[in-house]
Amino acid sequence: MTINTADWTALAGELDAHGCALTPPVLTPAECASVSGLYDEATRFRSTIDMERYRFGRGQYRYFAHPLPPLVARLRAAFYPRLLPIARDWAARLGKPAPWPDSFDEWLDLCHRAGQPKPTPILLRYGPGDWNALHRDLYGDLVFPLQVVIGLDRPGEDYAGGEFLLVEQRPRAQSRGTVTMLPQGHGLIFTTRDRPVRSARGWSAAPVRHGVSTVRSGRRHTLGLVFHDAA
Repeated sequence: MTINTADWTALAGELDAHGCALTPPVLTPAECASVSGLYDEATRFRSTIDMERYRFGRGQYRYFAHPLPPLVARLRAAFYPRLLPIARDWAARLGKPAPWPDSFDEWLDLCHRAGQPKPTPILLRYGPGDWNALHRDLYGDLVFPLQVVIGLDRPGEDYAGGEFLLVEQRPRAQSRGTVTMLPQGHGLIFTTRDRPVRSARGWSAAPVRHGVSTVRSGRRHTLGLVFHDAA
């Protein structure tokens, strides 16, 4: 796991410039296989979502139940303190409160006491023809402004298509789209809801949505790490 040794100054700069940032590998191929292999162990999950049924796209994802798999829990806890300074900086630019404590456990406790006790890490599976509609992951009043998705399969070998999509609504301008192919084991950091962009009047909050383009062949798994729990 290279989370602590990544160049976080550079990653913060990428987030400011593009709204997303690709980390170095944080999982080995063996770890990726171990996580994606959990998908068929139904007892590890609290809920399964059929995206087509809810008009979210097409494909399926599952929310992990407590206790989280140790590797998933470690990833979440390791990313939080690295993302926290970026979250606080963004809040300061936008003149918004920054309610996130130094301790990830304390933050989760705040979520739980606010009626958000459900774990939010998800495992997603896409097959040929599957896709994910543009959306934002807001599960309650307490929201952490950044999240991470980790690629578990090899693009171009295990599957084709399935690019990660980010669409940013610019102030008084056309929306801007960004496309990222997720290498196996790498994490993509992106905003949960919006991000600060410069405007004529200073800083404005640009709404951002994310999704996945159509998978043309093969099977694509990703691990989604949201840093607030759900109501």
